[in-house]
Order: sequence, then C-alpha cells, then structure tokens
Amino acid sequence: MLRQCAKQKILPRRAPPPPASAAKPSQTHGGATAPTAAPWNTRLRELSKHSRFREALALYRQMLRSGAPPNAFTFPFALKSCASLSLPAAGAQLHGHVLKAGCEAEPFVLTSLISMYSRCSLVDDARKVFDRCPQSRRLTVCYNALVSGYTSNSRFSDAVSLFCRMREMGVSVNSVTMLGLIPVCSIPVHLGVGTCLHCCSVKLGLDGDSSVENCLVTMYVKCGSVEDARVLFDSISCKGLITWNAMISGYAQHGLASHVLDLYEEMKSCGIRPDSVTLVGVLSSCSHLGAYHIGCQVERQIESSGFNSNPFLDNAIINMYARCGKLAKARAVFDAMPEKTVVSWTAIIGGYGMHGQGELAVKLFEEMLQGGIRPDGAAFVSVLSACSHAGLTDEGFKYFNAMEKKYLLQPGPEHYSCMVDLLGRAGQLEKALDLIHTMRVNPDGAVWGALLGACKIHKNVELAELAFERVIELEPTNIGYYVLLSNTYNEANNMDGILRVRMMMRERKLKKEPGCSHVEHRGKVHLFLAGDRGHPQTKEIYRMLYELEDWLKEIYNLDKNYLERRDDERLSGMGVHSEKLAIAFALLNTKRGTEIVVIKNLRVCEDCHLFIKLVSKVVDRQFVVRDATRFHHFEGGVCSCKDYW
Repeated sequence: MLRQCAKQKILPRRAPPPPASAAKPSQTHGGATAPTAAPWNTRLRELSKHSRFREALALYRQMLRSGAPPNAFTFPFALKSCASLSLPAAGAQLHGHVLKAGCEAEPFVLTSLISMYSRCSLVDDARKVFDRCPQSRRLTVCYNALVSGYTSNSRFSDAVSLFCRMREMGVSVNSVTMLGLIPVCSIPVHLGVGTCLHCCSVKLGLDGDSSVENCLVTMYVKCGSVEDARVLFDSISCKGLITWNAMISGYAQHGLASHVLDLYEEMKSCGIRPDSVTLVGVLSSCSHLGAYHIGCQVERQIESSGFNSNPFLDNAIINMYARCGKLAKARAVFDAMPEKTVVSWTAIIGGYGMHGQGELAVKLFEEMLQGGIRPDGAAFVSVLSACSHAGLTDEGFKYFNAMEKKYLLQPGPEHYSCMVDLLGRAGQLEKALDLIHTMRVNPDGAVWGALLGACKIHKNVELAELAFERVIELEPTNIGYYVLLSNTYNEANNMDGILRVRMMMRERKLKKEPGCSHVEHRGKVHLFLAGDRGHPQTKEIYRMLYELEDWLKEIYNLDKNYLERRDDERLSGMGVHSEKLAIAFALLNTKRGTEIVVIKNLRVCEDCHLFIKLVSKVVDRQFVVRDATRFHHFEGGVCSCKDYW
C-alpha cells in the first residue's frame, strides 16, 4: 500500500538519508548482527516534530528495506504522519504492521491508531480499534483520543456517550478530556451539556486549570451567555492574556463595546500586556462606539509594541477610522500598507460606501481589479452597497452581473439585498420585486427588509404590506420591520394600519429598542438615551436644544406637524431623541469650527434629520451622524445622503 502511495507521488521520490548510526548493526549473543530501530526512531521523531511528514513516511519505507524492525516507538510517528497527510490507506497498512509486530496493546500506539483513523474521517474504524483492545477501556489517553475524534467529526452525541461511559467505568478524567468536549458545546443548543461539564470540572478539581477555564469562558460567550462568562471570568484568580482575550473578544462579538473598553482599561491596570488579538477586539469596539480618540491611543500602542506590520490590525484600524467618521485617516493607513489584501481593499471600499462616496468606492474597486486582486463575496457586498448609497444604478448592475459571469461567484442574499435597495432608491419597486422572485437562493429578512424600506420612502403601502408579511415570517421578532411598516402607514395617514401594527407588537410582546447616541469628548464617550435627563449637564443641554429650535422656528417656515411634534417633546420630555441631545451637548462643549461626530444605534428619523440639517446652517458647523444604515454628513443645511436613507 505504501508503494502504491509512492507511485501516486504522495511520498517524495527521494527519501532523506538514513541515520548515520543505522549503518552500525547491533550484535546478538550468538555473534550475529541485526539492524537496530533506535536511530531510525530518533530521525522519525525529528521529522515528525518539524512537520516533515512525507519525508518521515519515506524514511519509514527505507527503514523496512534496511531490515530494521519497527517497534512501539516507531509507529506513533509514522501514524501521525499518515494522519497529518490524510492518507487512510497508508495508515491502514501501518495498522497491519502494528499487528504483525505485536504492538497494538501499547498505549501510545493504541492512541496513535485511534487518532489516525479519526483524523482521516474514519471514526467508526477508530471505535473498532478502541473496542477490540480490552486495555484501551482502562486508559484515559485512549478515551481522550476517541472523544476528540468524535468531536472533530461532528459526532456530538457519541462523544458525550463515551464520556458518560468513561465516568461509569471509573476511568480518570483529566483536562485533556474536558478540552476535547467543551468546545463542541459552543452553540446554544448544547449549552446545557456545557454547563454540566463545567460542574463536572469543578467536582473533579479541574476548574483551576487555566486551559479549561479559558475554554469554558469561550463556550459561554459563543452560546450567548455573556453574563455567565463574566461571572466565571471574575472568579478566576490568576488571569493570563488568553483569559482576558476570551472575555474581551466575547464582549466585542456581542456588540458590548463599552464593556470591552472598560475591561481593556482594567487589563492594563493589572499589568497585562495586550497582543494583536486584544487590540483587534478593542479597535472593533472603538468602531462600534465611534470612540475616535481611544482608537488613536490604541494605534499608538500598536506602533510602540511593534505590531504595526500586522495586516489584521491595519485592516481593523482602517475600519475604525472609517466608522468613526475619519475617512481621510482611514485612507492614509490604507495607502501606507506595503501589501494590500482583498480584506484591506474591502475595508476601504466599504468605508467610502458608508459615507455616501460611491464614485470613489467604485474607483477603488477598479484599482483593486487592475492590481490583480481577485474580489470575493465580501468585496462585492462593499461595492454594491456603495453603489446603493450613492444611487449608482448602472454601475451596481454591472458589478452584480460580473459576479457570476466573470468571477464565477454565486450571489448570496446579502448581494441581492444591496440590489433591491439600489432599485428602491431609483423608485423601481416593481423591478425590485421581480428581482426577488428570480433569486436563485431563498431571500432572507434583509432582502425583504430592503424592499420594505424602499416602500416607506416611496409611500407604497400595498407593496410594503406584502414585504412585511414575508419578512416577519423570517424574522418575527425584529422590531425594526414593525417600525418601518408603522412609519409607512403614518406617511399615508393610515391610522388603522398604525393601530394594527401596535396590536401585533403588543400580542407578540415586542418593544421598540430604545434609541441611544454616543458622542466623544476629551477621550470619554458620552451616552444619551431618548428623553435622557441623567447627564450632569442636563439643564444646559435642554436649554441649548430649546434655543436652537426657537431659532429654527424664527428663521424657517417649518411644517406644522413638525412643530406639533416638537411641542409634544417639550411637554413630555420623554420624546426628545438622543441625537438631538448629543448634538446640543457637543455644541456646548466644543469650540466653533470643530466637527461633531454622533453615533446612533437606530435609523435617524425624518424630524431629527431635518433638525440637524437646519442647525448645521444656523451654527455653521459640520455634523457627521452615523445611524444604523450609513453616515450622514451635514453641512450648510445639506446632507450627503440627499434625503434618501
């Protein structure tokens, strides 16, 4: 079988030279000489240690030809090489050699056989090896190898059953056992089993093992139980860098950006030096919050720590600056990169797109193609989204068609949602619906949601109702779609429709996500909620806000409905939207001419959009507002979105 592998060029044509000491045979009692396996085993171990697996197998063949008998120290290295190269046929022949040599009962050989079959996706054969040898049922290492084999082959229930049997047989459980089982519990449906394993770890005294603790923190985070992860994190007495990274990455993945920054400060105060994994999570959180000054501090730390040539960090910095409204700085970082990957191009193209600068995004995409970089699905999402935000219908269709015809990429729902949004911006709602009906993949909530948003802009109630019916079948608890339909009815003065939506929300126990806005001042991120009165400068903020609105009333002929809604806000205090409060705070605390950047979690409403436009002209300031869909650049009474968002 190994000769057959060699013929198929699986093994190298030339084997490495035999060990020098292999030429010196050992002497038997009768004076005869026999080749010894020891020098061959030493050389096999070195080749395996340095991942030179093809050479290791070639050397094994040479060993056999020399007459040196393989032993229990030979087979683990040869079997590891077969497993690493995914050569099940060669591994099966080695199994025959093991049987012939009488080494199957040796613990390390047994474990290597089980691991080899498992890594070659023959986990049932691994189980046969385990069951055939009575000794394996008493050895922790054999159980660990098979548990790992089951989990790596997505046989979750078999892995758990084997663990239970291990406990019933009284076989010792160690940290390796837990590290094989806990990672497969990192999806919500398996959280119950993961919690049981946590309890078992505590009972067996394994909760003090740092690897097990880190694995458990990661498991809770991936299952969405961030609070449980934090409780465990806080209970760990000696936290290493991996522990901090697990918790910081967990917060970042769940959008808990302020928690990330707080934990990062705590980590630094404990004297733990961050690595690139830490800094990627922190930069992601700065992007989320618009914490520009903190992001700048992180960039300086990256430079001082010698990480400035790390492409992952460079891409994170580009994304951070773009999402903090500092597009020029994002471009400077991009231009300074010695090597730009498709991820780097995607980051900067997406940055220009979200700022509404679609023409420049398209130009960059063309530069990427001319540079020989092949676009992937994510790159096409960036350029199609940029075309959508800028209303570049022809360019959008050109790239969408090129995906399949030129680059052999199947468009996914994320690409179709960009195209539906693009057609919606152009007022071509029927064409958008036709495109959805011709999709080769099932439309997801984002696709129907894009159509619903377009219907709201163009006041098409009938098509909005159709889109809403489809989207809540897919995402029944997404409150944003209910709000969109309600706003569509409001635009059409359809009170019955508004009441129906409210009834649906009440029946399904859905509540609108509270609006909040962030604005950074002197390195600190200030959070404002709708109707917020908890800020130390509340009196001054509201006084500034009312003065601004009175100026606007005097200068502009504002819509009667707008004024009525504004008066309701003043009377109740609870309706004042968070972005207005953030802007009033920033005007109070910044010098004239300073650009003000506000980050909002929801789509900015029409009243606030109008308010910010007019204020930008009255106070002669530039406002950059990032809402849930894009950036709005307000200056001189005009918004970059051209009133379509």
